[in-house]
Amino acid sequence: MSTLYALEHVTVRYGARTVLSIDHLEIPAGEFLAVVGPSGAGKSTLLRLLCFLERPTTGTVRYDGRTWPDGAPLDVRREVTLVFQRPLLLDGTVEQNVAYGLRLRGEPADERVAATLELLGLSHLARARARTLSGGELQRVALGRALVLRPRVLLLDEPTANLDPHNVALIEEAIVALHREYGTTVVIVTHNLHQARRLAPRTAVLLDGHLVEDGPTDVLLEGRGTDPRTRAFVSGEMVY
Repeated sequence: MSTLYALEHVTVRYGARTVLSIDHLEIPAGEFLAVVGPSGAGKSTLLRLLCFLERPTTGTVRYDGRTWPDGAPLDVRREVTLVFQRPLLLDGTVEQNVAYGLRLRGEPADERVAATLELLGLSHLARARARTLSGGELQRVALGRALVLRPRVLLLDEPTANLDPHNVALIEEAIVALHREYGTTVVIVTHNLHQARRLAPRTAVLLDGHLVEDGPTDVLLEGRGTDPRTRAFVSGEMVY
């Protein structure tokens, strides 16, 4: 697989505080990567770098072999979709929310929206006001708004946090379906090591803002990583 993202000597600092430090990370096109680590480890900051919402303080983030010191152009940013842990939805129906990105781009919405609603088990709620839904339903709407675009890159920040098993299963199945059907590059931030094992062949471990290790998920999350901090984290020991 060709390299889609290449991060070299990247740091993100807020004042004197370094919140993220990555010496080297490559993400091939079409990969499904999990990023794990405790709260405050820099996981969400990494997603913001990958979707061009933030620029590194030092170092280089290359996307498809290119960099944009003054910010990525609109056509490039539209290739990458980020689903936040606490998404903001429009004050409209479920169908209107899912269709929003397509209409913004001037693309036909009907068939793709209907298929996405069906995939996420939302068809019966198409005319419901989005803000009247449960937490799990809201998260599925937010994911549907991303999936309907069929993005080149899908970035997910704790997409199933605090959801019941039914909603978790629906969301995971939809993400996997997009990845398989369209070859979408997926990066999922998760606290749930079981979810990382289920979904991602490769995992990156962030601890205290540093990329400690990345490699095959079954190796790292079964305690066979090369770095003792990785082994301590996955075994449940108090690292930080």
